[in-house]
Amino acid sequence: MDHDLSMYDVRTDLALEAQELATKGQQTSNVPGVWSENESADGITVTRMEIKNDQAAQQIGKMVGHYVTLEVPDLRQGDTTLQDKVATSFAKEFEAFLKRIGATAKSSVLIVGLGNVNVTPDALGPVVVENIMVTRHFFELMPDQVSPGYRPVSAVAPGVLGTTGIESSDIVQGIVERSKPDLIIAVDALAAKSLERVNTTIQIADTGIHPGSGIGNKRKGLTKDILGVPVIGVGVPTVVYASTIVNNTLDLVFEHMKRHTANMDPLFGVFGTMDEKERLQLVREVLNPLGHDLLVTPKEIDKFMEDIANVIASGLNAALHEAVDTDNVAAYTH
Repeated sequence: MDHDLSMYDVRTDLALEAQELATKGQQTSNVPGVWSENESADGITVTRMEIKNDQAAQQIGKMVGHYVTLEVPDLRQGDTTLQDKVATSFAKEFEAFLKRIGATAKSSVLIVGLGNVNVTPDALGPVVVENIMVTRHFFELMPDQVSPGYRPVSAVAPGVLGTTGIESSDIVQGIVERSKPDLIIAVDALAAKSLERVNTTIQIADTGIHPGSGIGNKRKGLTKDILGVPVIGVGVPTVVYASTIVNNTLDLVFEHMKRHTANMDPLFGVFGTMDEKERLQLVREVLNPLGHDLLVTPKEIDKFMEDIANVIASGLNAALHEAVDTDNVAAYTH
């Protein structure tokens, strides 16, 4: 009897990684029903992807929609010049999402910073909110004094279920009903399968946000279906599972040994013939009872979180307000 190994899928919030997993071991990197392109410049690789139908969405494990991933391997170095370039690139990609969903220069926006400000790897959303150019109150109280080139922007960090006792989605739904924004931007920390993408990657998606999905939680999401208005999700992977690290390390060991011997059986036996899901199942079965299947984050997470939150906030400020120069966001980053 075959066992259902879906619970042992590698956990990732990144559509780019989900596509890589779906095509692993195949001759092509393309999934039918998925369009993608990428370009690289100034140390930034931008991958644009569209999942066009339900069949492709099921195969990849991500919702139908548009995804953009910015990969910047040197982002961990703290180079402010590179951060400015990333903020500018992010702003331009985000503007394309605004145009696609039909947002105008006057569309009102609610920015939701998901996560727990007291847990550094989960603090991305609240820290971004702290750096957002909030303007809605000016439009409400003194609309005749608002300069051209700005739109109504509000921002909130609703906290987490364990602190508030209320689902973030329910809190946001109440705010949406009263403030009636035209668009929601949800910012959240993500989980990745690749250590190289932790703290170096930004994802934009017009499918909204599903809190905790990358770490195996089934929670009420922030989506257009639930909230009634378009939701653009912005996220950065800040954690990876210990079991995923172990599994990736085993892959590297197998690949290394294959280069030195054609016969792997004496070294690894049945273990070497397992597919990825079966091996990951075994790794988790070993680590979970010991409490060792931890969520791991790099040691420089404190400084990185401050830097990347500024990059995203300044990029959003530039994309949302025409008065902020998209080609020169340095003044809004530091």
